[in-house]
Amino acid sequence: MAASDAAAAAAVSRAARRLIPFLFVCYVVSYLDRVNLGFAASAFQRDLEMSDRVYGIGAGLFFLGYFVFEIPSNLILERVGARRWLARIMITWGIVSVAMMFAVGTWSFYALRIALGLAEAGFFPGAVLYLTYWFPQRERGRLGALFMAAGPVALIIGPYVSTALMRLNGLGGLRGWQWLFIGEGLPAVVLGVIALRWLTDRPADAQWLPADERAALAAQIAAEQESRSGGERHVSLLGSMKSARVWLLCVVYFLNTTVSYGLFLWLPKILEGASGWHDMRLAAISASPFVIALATMVLIGRHSDRTGERKWHLAWCALGAAVGLVVAAVAGTNVALLVLAFTICQAGQRTVQPLFWTLPPLLLGGTAAAAGFALINSVGNLGGFAGPTVMGYLRESTGGYAGGLLVLAAALVIQAAIVVSLRLP
Repeated sequence: MAASDAAAAAAVSRAARRLIPFLFVCYVVSYLDRVNLGFAASAFQRDLEMSDRVYGIGAGLFFLGYFVFEIPSNLILERVGARRWLARIMITWGIVSVAMMFAVGTWSFYALRIALGLAEAGFFPGAVLYLTYWFPQRERGRLGALFMAAGPVALIIGPYVSTALMRLNGLGGLRGWQWLFIGEGLPAVVLGVIALRWLTDRPADAQWLPADERAALAAQIAAEQESRSGGERHVSLLGSMKSARVWLLCVVYFLNTTVSYGLFLWLPKILEGASGWHDMRLAAISASPFVIALATMVLIGRHSDRTGERKWHLAWCALGAAVGLVVAAVAGTNVALLVLAFTICQAGQRTVQPLFWTLPPLLLGGTAAAAGFALINSVGNLGGFAGPTVMGYLRESTGGYAGGLLVLAAALVIQAAIVVSLRLP
């Protein structure tokens, strides 16, 4: 191994130890703030006299706000630097998350969910883009999986944290769901302040790296971006919007977020209805599918890195998740079978996300990455509106969850077919 390669490898190791854990914690808090509504749903709907359809629409409206500001947010990040912009995002989303405690009815609920999406827009694609500034393509499946494992971790600890906060009902004259929004919103503000000192925009700016490692890693990242064959590099947002490949990736990610949020923002209610539980037992069965998903993400991400193969790993995970949803649709009120089905689903579907985000860098680089990542995440996250809304509509129309679960399974099958059809460099 050449001295420069050894220095770059050492820099990657140091950067991973410094950046991945911090971004992981930030994403855990982000995810909790995004989905904690699912844990508060029953009490929240009861206190504010909301139907399932209104709840489903409000849950999904987060992603409309997200959509509006996603692309501008990522382009601003490229201009002002990840450190300052990610810190701004975390501080403002934490403040809006706490403000959810002031919801008094349908319209204030809708407005606050849109505001939360506006505040958080750009965090996830900004963090993914930030990782491309620091880590070579060969490392991104593994390190991306470690970062994105925050999603399953948030869903593992979320039921317990949320249940504990909900038990504060009546303390200080506040309802349990109000304590939930306070307790899970304030950490984002604290992390945003810490980010200003902890994050470094690019390897060339990292005074915490030895000079030789700093120079070697910066050179390696620059060379990789410059040599990316078949990529669409120095183009504008308009250029990204004209790219058929970018729009195919948008569709793939749209289908994935449709399933993610269509399922999870209803999962506690599905399991509550089947089991009749409202306590820590519900928290345990809501969290259990994500334990397996956490391990699956890391193991399959590592295998994908080792083999260099992306799209078939992703396709098989999506198809496995679809099988899990079909089983859930026919499980009825059999709690054990439902938990098994959702475990199968999440083992596949949660693994799709880190695998998916290895694909855009194969097609995009330079300025195109900032515009393309934001466009893909922005359009794709509209699925976060579609999924909960469809589930709510079909729940009210049919009186059950089977129809909605089968629609989500079909989305996964279509996603797998599109990915297999992609021509990658």
